[in-house]
Amino acid sequence: MIQDTLKLVQFAYFPSLVFQFDVPDAPSLNDQLLEAILRVREQDRQGVSKSNYRDLGGWHSKENLHKRAEFEGIVRHVDAAGEQISSELAYHRDYAIRIGTMWSIVNGPGAVNLSHVHPGCLWSGVYYVRAPAKCGKISFTDPRTANVMHKAVFDPRSKVPKKCWTKVSFTPTEGRMLIFPSWLYHSVAPNLADAREGGGERVILSFNLSQHRVRSSR
Repeated sequence: MIQDTLKLVQFAYFPSLVFQFDVPDAPSLNDQLLEAILRVREQDRQGVSKSNYRDLGGWHSKENLHKRAEFEGIVRHVDAAGEQISSELAYHRDYAIRIGTMWSIVNGPGAVNLSHVHPGCLWSGVYYVRAPAKCGKISFTDPRTANVMHKAVFDPRSKVPKKCWTKVSFTPTEGRMLIFPSWLYHSVAPNLADAREGGGERVILSFNLSQHRVRSSR
């Protein structure tokens, strides 16, 4: 057969990277963060309107939480994650990944976050402070429109290879951080958590990251 004589050479370019980090001291840190976030919400019940849908019970804080002392613990972990990403991707050593903005989102039962991107930065991330069961997965969509518009037909007896996926979802896990390209469209499914369990609220911290010069080369 002809295919027996053809040597297949495969290249994979233009990946959409998603980094995952699990924070070691998450239980105690999350207790402190939850208390701080709820205090911020009490001081500003209105919040702001971004990807959250306020009519469905989603609350979004202002974007300066990284400048407040009570969030220093998570900022240190984000900085450490940025250092690992910089090393992994061979970024210039004179630059460090640092937080430009950080905010909290609290989604009560039924709340969602619409599909969106984060302009004006390099990476974005989410950290899960409280994540009851069924509180809403985060989904990332293939940014190449052509792949979404015209999908291939796959063998129903086989699993679709990951490199051919056009959407991927992550289940929220308390103490886990995800960092992804700011241009990658993402959304959060409706919170279907049991409202009797801690109010059923999904509580996260989100942040935007950019490279900042920290030293000068000699």
